[in-house]
Amino acid sequence: MNAVIAAVGIMLALSLCRVHVVVALIVGALAGGLLGGLGVEGTLQAFNQGLGGGATVALSYALLGAFAVAIAKSGLAHALADKALALVDKQQAGAGGVLKWLLIALLLVVAISSQNLVPIHIAFIPLLVPPLLYVLSKLQLDRRLIACVLTFGLITPYMFLPVGFGGIFLNEILLANVAKSGVDVTGISITQAMAIPALGMLFGLLVAVLFSYRGKRLYDLEKVAQAERVDVQYNPLSLLVAGLAIAAAFVVQLWLDSMIIGALVGFVIFSVSGVVRWKEADDLFTEGMKMMAMIGFIMIAAAGFAEVMKTTGEVKALVDSSAELIGHDKAVGALLMLLVGLLVTMGIGSSFSTIPIIAAIFVPLGVQLGFSPLAIVCIVGTAGALGDAGSPASDSTLGPTSGLNADGQHNHIWDSVVPTFLHYNLPLLAFGWAAAMLL
Repeated sequence: MNAVIAAVGIMLALSLCRVHVVVALIVGALAGGLLGGLGVEGTLQAFNQGLGGGATVALSYALLGAFAVAIAKSGLAHALADKALALVDKQQAGAGGVLKWLLIALLLVVAISSQNLVPIHIAFIPLLVPPLLYVLSKLQLDRRLIACVLTFGLITPYMFLPVGFGGIFLNEILLANVAKSGVDVTGISITQAMAIPALGMLFGLLVAVLFSYRGKRLYDLEKVAQAERVDVQYNPLSLLVAGLAIAAAFVVQLWLDSMIIGALVGFVIFSVSGVVRWKEADDLFTEGMKMMAMIGFIMIAAAGFAEVMKTTGEVKALVDSSAELIGHDKAVGALLMLLVGLLVTMGIGSSFSTIPIIAAIFVPLGVQLGFSPLAIVCIVGTAGALGDAGSPASDSTLGPTSGLNADGQHNHIWDSVVPTFLHYNLPLLAFGWAAAMLL
């Protein structure tokens, strides 16, 4: 059996059995390395070498967590939650539908904006979602729906809009790697190439919202109330400082291209202004880092897992064996390339890391099968995006869980990973294949 298939299969099976994702990644990497002929020593060496690749991301998330706790201390998110709760209390029994849709729309807009307008990625989730949990629970909103809404907002903008993280994914990674692999991408409209796959994501969102999770789900309100991390008292000054800190962090992040420095500047503004008292700063900073520590460790472990998969050389073997099955059949070729992309991204947990791995092999294969440059860009981009939703190691599922599980009532695998896999990977696979055949 191919080592990549075995490693990803073992990792997913362990995760579904509620084994912690970090443990599942380590065991999967060991199994893949051994099957790939690296031996125990070679596997551990490759895994350790890959760990450094996730360190920057982990530190960024830790500092963003500290920044998020400082914003929570200012009362900005709680002010929003209090207004929402007041609206709930005014509603007649069974008449909370308008507020429900307003909250869903708010979370969707913020998630989309986190990829382009204010590119802070998942940092807004532990800031905004926990204070809203009581309102969401009182409305009996299914948190699996919220996970799907957040994941849609975290993925679709970067795979369709060439702004913010989308500019990095579409221009600097996707187009650059396709061109590097021998296809002229001059004049190609990246939004046209990815429009149909993006519609697949939209289709999945509509299914989740209108059909799958439209019913009510009960949560323990006492557990929600006990999960409040900070006793918040806010005033106009604290809310103003929060706005200034967010703006400053945003500007610095764009200026220096560093989430770490941006979050640090925002935290310093809170400390200097007195919203976060100096004697509390150390404890709040530590609390924020703890809040995001799990995501950081999972991303580090995922980087080690990815390095083992690369070192075995089995990704190329998997693609080569797929090419043998394809022959000259374009329909089968497009489907197998997308499935390989799904498998690789499910294991690595990052679309941004998948593109460089698969482009060097998929592009020549696409040319051989007679696909147009536009279709090749679509296939490679969709193959990279597939698996970001539904991967236990993806920040697009870890982020929603970090906010929705603040009270311990939202399981990462069964309430975030499985719902997003079903609602996004399956439509994306179908729409991506259709786009490849039409373009």
